[in-house]
Amino acid sequence: MLSESHSLQPGEAGSLEEPKQERLQRLEALQRLQATLRSCQRCQDQGYLAQALPVVNPVLHADLIGGLMIIGQAPGLRSQQRGIPFGGPGGRILQSWLEQAGFPPGYLHQHAYLSSLTRCYPGPAPRGQGDRRPSPQELALCRPFLEAELSLLRPRVILLVGVMAIEAFWGTVKLEEIIGTGRVEDTRRWLPLPHPSGVSRWLNTPCHREQLQRALALLADWRRELGL
Repeated sequence: MLSESHSLQPGEAGSLEEPKQERLQRLEALQRLQATLRSCQRCQDQGYLAQALPVVNPVLHADLIGGLMIIGQAPGLRSQQRGIPFGGPGGRILQSWLEQAGFPPGYLHQHAYLSSLTRCYPGPAPRGQGDRRPSPQELALCRPFLEAELSLLRPRVILLVGVMAIEAFWGTVKLEEIIGTGRVEDTRRWLPLPHPSGVSRWLNTPCHREQLQRALALLADWRRELGL
């Protein structure tokens, strides 16, 4: 559970520097972690998936350390086919949100670290549109990878995209109560966002779109303050 929000002095969160060698060591550890993740068959071995095809962040470079991390629910079908997190229409919408907050085109897949609660496409929902929600058992099998990424990356800003990702760190909430707000935990800033999916109807409501704009304005403030 996240701590209550508190204000930071200008430059406080961005003033923590570390030796270049330590950053490179953590980057190498992240490369090893991703190699392990790519070969993971845990959900397949336990019968939750017919075939495990983990999707991992497409690029690795030192600038990812201490930067922006985005955590979603699970890869969609397009992401699995392309081997890129947020590789479908939702990714394009999310990139447009980043641009509204002042980030340049292409930032999503080149400069943010993309992760999710589970790393394989869970398949379509048994009823209705959209993807199946990963089960608690699948979430538990994947959680150590996510915790290891957080430990190695030490991101200063984390975007939690969609209800499942938000509740994994925030607890049970309603989007109406938290979109447009952020929290700070030590040197990390957490920002909840609705899922950028065409299936979701949450953003069809004008007041919800206003909440999203407040969230993006807060992200823009953080971007300027931290130099992201």
